[in-house]
Amino acid sequence: MLLGGVLLLGSSQQAAAQGATDAASDRMSWYTMENNTLVLRTSNKNKPVKTTPVTKDVAFPDGMHLDYATHSLVRQDGSRVELKEGDILSANGQLASAATAKPRAKAAATWGGSSAAFTYQPVAPVNGKLKGVVELGASGFNMFIIRVDEQRNWKLEKVEYGNSLVMENMATEDDIRKGLKAYIGQMLDFGVGGHDIHFIVSSGADMAKVTAPIVQNLKALSYVVTTVTPAREGALGFKAAVPKPYVDKAFMVDIGSGNTKIAWMENGNAKVVDTYGAKYFQQTTDTAVVAREVRTKAAQVPSSLRGTCFIMGGVPFEMAKVGRQEKEPYTALQPAAAYSQLQGAKAQAGLTIYRAIAAATGCQQFIFGWDTNFTIGYLLSLP
Repeated sequence: MLLGGVLLLGSSQQAAAQGATDAASDRMSWYTMENNTLVLRTSNKNKPVKTTPVTKDVAFPDGMHLDYATHSLVRQDGSRVELKEGDILSANGQLASAATAKPRAKAAATWGGSSAAFTYQPVAPVNGKLKGVVELGASGFNMFIIRVDEQRNWKLEKVEYGNSLVMENMATEDDIRKGLKAYIGQMLDFGVGGHDIHFIVSSGADMAKVTAPIVQNLKALSYVVTTVTPAREGALGFKAAVPKPYVDKAFMVDIGSGNTKIAWMENGNAKVVDTYGAKYFQQTTDTAVVAREVRTKAAQVPSSLRGTCFIMGGVPFEMAKVGRQEKEPYTALQPAAAYSQLQGAKAQAGLTIYRAIAAATGCQQFIFGWDTNFTIGYLLSLP
């Protein structure tokens, strides 16, 4: 059925529309959001409806265009309308919202793979040793203490998150030195040996001007400070986030403030690509540019590893809080559309990145590990 040039599609509506159109043409097509993916649906006479993912921008005769990277209809004046789950866009660019189409049932913001609980339980360490690490990150410095055994089975014993506002250069050198000294004291009191305390500067924090003097002062206190590149950070994140049974059948995503790392195993080594982080909006980078690059980077993940993604980072943490049931070690995330309650520029930026990765890989099982951080991967890599 065609109303005012807009295609409204439902189960019975599709049949009516197809029947009404067959007299003039054997084919009709429309765009829609289906399971958080922008697709083109094509109906040919007496044939099943064909569904094809949209992988490039689409121009319409009236000057509007469909931006596939951001799932948005871009009007002549540059304004955008983001397509939601179930929205219908006709072949000539006419939009019918799922919220106003009648009498449509609202599409659920779920996908099959991650709707069920992830039941894997990590192996507990036996006669493990305490090790501690302080991370100087793009949005704060954090402390982790784990117990790890000779088989590299580990358990998080203590964690503390801080907020140094490093990326914004709003914390003074003295403030951070005092904070780090306090963390050292806590770890010593907890039972971590002085030689088992480590400091890591994340790849995102390394871009901040305040990082260099902090590293110098820590070295003056006789502590070794390790600065990691995005590639190494991604490899360490993979080691910490991906359980051993999944090493050869999953990939890892770390949506940080300064950058996002995507990692997987390739020929026995970690392959890592990095792209924009969840604070890209501070550089006024256009969302469409970010989405396109993230999709391009995520598309490099081998198809055999796309079934499951272990994900971490600040925005995924907020997403996981929405769906956590008890105190399970892992929480399965839902499509980005399920997190409309998350507010703020950083949350929206993180969801843009998450949405782009899901669209590029087709992955429908994103697993957030509550105890994972790339710095734990560093501790696991030590002898």
